[in-house]
Amino acid sequence: MPEKCKVAFICVHNSCRSQMAEALGKHLAPDVFESYSAGTETKPQINQDAVRIIKQLYNLDMEREQFSKLIEAIPQ
Repeated sequence: MPEKCKVAFICVHNSCRSQMAEALGKHLAPDVFESYSAGTETKPQINQDAVRIIKQLYNLDMEREQFSKLIEAIPQ
């Protein structure tokens, strides 16, 4: 079985859009690719509007499984 490709979603603070994309990638296509998100800077917590929207639409708890991280934290 071929290795899954890795997809990285990048934004400046890794607190909103990239976090949402990572959560959706892990939820909707975990057998297709590995999802990661990161930023050039970090925030102390994920944007609460993003957390709420993903929870409401997909019943996913981003705060339990995700955190703001730098680009260097993405696996090679």
